[in-house]
Amino acid sequence: MHTERQVKLFKNGRNQAIRIPREYELPGTEAIIRKEGNRLIIEPAEHHSLLKVLAGWSSIPDDFPDVDSGLLPLDDGGL
Repeated sequence: MHTERQVKLFKNGRNQAIRIPREYELPGTEAIIRKEGNRLIIEPAEHHSLLKVLAGWSSIPDDFPDVDSGLLPLDDGGL
């Protein structure tokens, strides 16, 4: 569904602002804005929870290399 609506631009301090009509409201409190040619694209900012990020990772193999082999023993400083 492609809809459009003309809106007013206004100044908010030193920034230009736009009132977003209710039917175009974005979820959350932050958005991403970018310019493509003469168009401004505004998208909701995605916040990923740590659980969601971890769920997207592939599992770690169980066969870790032995990283301690070949190392010199730690010097205890004569204690």
